[in-house]
Amino acid sequence: MEELFTLKDLLLKGDISGALIVVEELEEMSRDDKISAISSYGVILLLHLIKQQAEKRTTRSWDLSIKNSVWEIQKKNKRRKAGGYYLTSAELRIALQEAYPRAIDKAAIEVEEGRYDTAILEEMVNREEILSQAMALIASDNLS
Repeated sequence: MEELFTLKDLLLKGDISGALIVVEELEEMSRDDKISAISSYGVILLLHLIKQQAEKRTTRSWDLSIKNSVWEIQKKNKRRKAGGYYLTSAELRIALQEAYPRAIDKAAIEVEEGRYDTAILEEMVNREEILSQAMALIASDNLS
């Protein structure tokens, strides 16, 4: 919020170059917020994909959580007015790769009621397959 007051003050003073610096900071803050939200939903998405693969089953609750996470990632990544996306496909994959360790840690607590620690669970599932599946779901337009 402070940045908006600074921006207004700079514009009133006619300091366009200073105002542009503040605008760039605001853009970066907004992008960081979007990436953070995408990452949070990415953890949830990956968590349930890991659980599905590890337990070789699914539940309606997991399916719904996957669907909701994909929808939220798609929504958060879409630029409403400018069009396009905040994160490219490559950047989105990196965000998911960075979210994966948190997801596998959480999954270790939940898969078969915490039967496996993180290291064992990592050996049980195929990380690349899960990441590719997540990317395919996010890239799809059909969430029904």
